[in-house]
Amino acid sequence: MTLTFMRFHQYFVYMLERRIYEHKSKIFKGFTSKYNCDELVYFENFDLIDDAISREKQLKAGSRQKKIDLING
Repeated sequence: MTLTFMRFHQYFVYMLERRIYEHKSKIFKGFTSKYNCDELVYFENFDLIDDAISREKQLKAGSRQKKIDLING
């Protein structure tokens, strides 16, 4: 996937495996269906829900370039 067509979608997910299945199966109409996203490029694990939600908000507030840099390591 080239950066030209790269889309970013950040969200808190309780059960990652189930959510990946839902996205790949296009069970729900939404971001992944609209932009035909089918590849998970980055995720983080947290022990505490509050930490995960805080990180999600931090990522959403960040610039596109910061997200690209995070994905590329």
